[in-house]
This record gives sequence, structure tokens and C-alpha cells, in this order.
Amino acid sequence: MALSYSGNASDLARAADIGPAPAIYTLTPSDLRDALRLGWDDFKAVPSHAVILCLIYPVIGIVLARTVLGYSILPLLFPLAAGFALLGPFAAIGLYELSRRRETGEDPSAWHALGVTRSPSFGAMLALGLALLVLFLVWIATAQAIYVSTFGNAPAAAIPSFLSQVLTTPQGWQLIAVGCGTGLIFALVALCISAVSFPLMLDRHAGVMDAVTTSLRVVARNPVTMAMWGVIVAALLVLGSLPFFLGLTVVIPLLGHATWHLYRKAVERNPNPPVMPERSPTRRYAADFPVSLFQGRRED
Repeated sequence: MALSYSGNASDLARAADIGPAPAIYTLTPSDLRDALRLGWDDFKAVPSHAVILCLIYPVIGIVLARTVLGYSILPLLFPLAAGFALLGPFAAIGLYELSRRRETGEDPSAWHALGVTRSPSFGAMLALGLALLVLFLVWIATAQAIYVSTFGNAPAAAIPSFLSQVLTTPQGWQLIAVGCGTGLIFALVALCISAVSFPLMLDRHAGVMDAVTTSLRVVARNPVTMAMWGVIVAALLVLGSLPFFLGLTVVIPLLGHATWHLYRKAVERNPNPPVMPERSPTRRYAADFPVSLFQGRRED
């Protein structure tokens, strides 16, 4: 599969106009349960693809944990693990494509997940993903500042001493309260701007502003239900992170697929959905092996 987009740079950087703003529907807790159920069905239908796509999450999580422990900056371990979820909506764009194809009766595969790079809105997805990355970095810097203001610049001690310092002292309780409160603000910002943004860009080839505006409308229309969704996401990510982040190989694809179905329940369907650009078939010859394995490079 070719991973390059055939248009020019300006076409890649902007997405098509989606026309009139789509209608927003009212969500209920049963819609959240149904989205999770449908997401689980998608995961069971293509488990190997989803796990392969998301295996990088526990790997990176373990590397982050080892880095934190190795350099004795334990205070950043929890902010890194929690803040990493801010990038999840962007990293799951391949999972949205798998759910979209399964929804339309097509046969999804891992290569189809990579096909989002051909979408006219891929530039917009990258732009919003970059915004989430900036939000993540600001969160890490803020968490570090909170710790320094509470305990000073002295490096954290060994794990037992650090946990005792945080869990049994007034300064530690203050750190937990201020840190969790501040983290909640970052999580709310990420939820509001990306709740349905990436599925909308994939489904309607929308631009960044249209996608973010629609996401804000969904949250404004369903504040309580979307708050419940945020709690569900946070709880599942915590559970997935506990066994050395390995649980994220299930949690991340589950949430990615479920987010697509939640988008379907929250936003009016496009009566004239745009078609994802398909690559033209390329003939392969035995003499080209193993170069033919790198088909995208040949086509470039």
C-alpha cells in the first residue's frame, strides 16, 4: 500500500469543506455502553491488527517508566502515564478507519489502518495531533513545576520513601490534590477539542476548525454524558497501565473503536459521504523481490 498522498502540499494541509454543520444528538449512558460493546466487537473481529497497531503503547510506556526510574525523577512517572492519554485520540486514527470499514461491510486489515494517510484531511489530523502533543508537553512541565513548588528541587528518593512522602505527609496530599485538579483541567481541554474530531475528519474530510467546533458542540450538548465518558476512559487507561502497561494493548484499541461508534451516535451521518482515495493497482514481478515489499517506496 502506498503511504503517500497524491495531491500537493497545500491539498494535504487543508481538508474539504464539510458544508452545513451536522446535527448533534443527545447521548445517554446507554449509548456509552453500546459504544463500548460495539468497540469490543470490532476488537474481537480484528484483534491481531488492533494489537499490532497499539503494541507501541505498552512498549513506550515501559521505556518511559524505565527512563523515569533510571534518572530518579519518579515524580514524573504518573504525569507521563496519565498525560500520555492526551495523545490517544490522534494515535487511534487507524482504529477509526478499521471500524469505518467494518461498518460498511468491507474487510479491514492493518494496511487499511495505514490508509488514513491518503485522506484529504490527513494534514488536518496532523495539525490537531500536534496541538495535543503541545498540550501533553505543557502538562508535563506543569506537573514538574507543581512538584518542585511542593517538595523543592531535591531529587526523589527510592520508591518506598517516595511513596511514603507522597501518601503520608501533608505536602504529599497537597501534591495529589493540586496535581489531580490540574490534570483534570488538561483532560477536559483534550476531551472537548478531540472527543469526535478525528473520526469527523476521517469520515467527512473536515478541517481542524470544523472538527473542533463539532466536538465542542457534542460536549456542550451532552456535558454529563461526556463527563461520564471521560471517567470511563480514565478508569480503563489506569487499569490498562497497572500490569506494566501491557493492558493498554487491549484498552487502547477498545477505546479507539468505541470512540468511532460514539461519534456515530453523537453526530448526524453525512448523506453524501466522501470516498477515501484508493491507490491504483500496481503489477508486481518476481524479479522485483524483495524490493516489491516496499511498494510505497517504488511508487514514490
